[in-house]
Amino acid sequence: MLTSDTLFNGKLVVRQEKDGYRFSLDAVLLAGLTRVKPEDRIVDLGTGCGIVPLILAYRKGAQKILGMELQPDLARLAEQNVEANGFADRIEIRRMDFRDVARHVQAQSFDLVTSNPPYRRLDTGKINPHPQKALARHELTASIREVFAAGKHLLVQGGRLVAIYPAARMAHLLSAAQEHGFSPKELTIVYSHAGGAARLVCLESRKGGGEELLIRSPFYIYKENREYTEEMQAFYDD
Repeated sequence: MLTSDTLFNGKLVVRQEKDGYRFSLDAVLLAGLTRVKPEDRIVDLGTGCGIVPLILAYRKGAQKILGMELQPDLARLAEQNVEANGFADRIEIRRMDFRDVARHVQAQSFDLVTSNPPYRRLDTGKINPHPQKALARHELTASIREVFAAGKHLLVQGGRLVAIYPAARMAHLLSAAQEHGFSPKELTIVYSHAGGAARLVCLESRKGGGEELLIRSPFYIYKENREYTEEMQAFYDD
């Protein structure tokens, strides 16, 4: 069974499996925090229902986006969402394993890679019995290292890779970036609320960049009353 969820005051409609994997606040944060230039050629790794490409096309004016998704049901759903929202001329969905990009996609053909990758190690937490949820959350078929490996092949020299990841695993994220020839360039630390521990980090890395790292102002999701902050609400409003 599918549900229809809306963003931007109903101007973007996203159909999702009611009981399968559903996009989370992480994906909205990733799309909202990613800088896009009009000429950027973009690829979203593990696109799910297509939520990140849809937001980038609608809000950021992206003109050429490829979404890669391994799971056939989610890939079909992403294609339907792209068509239903009128972005078929700007977004392509391809059912494929992004670990195989070197065999199927021309090297250095993109300027920007985005990813909200599985981030739970196999030895931590109970693996969800629903296969869509399990593959999206645990490192069953892909890890952040494989995201950077794919990005290294896909991106032009100086191209950017933006990923959102748990703050508790930031050392692993930074290590994976540098391991594959990426320099961390901009870091946003995301907190649930002021005074709390960091929840997520959004890192922009550059292929072959220099060592300077800009740490941006903290980003807070909720106010004290558990309503969204103005900054978070802006990612949902038109």
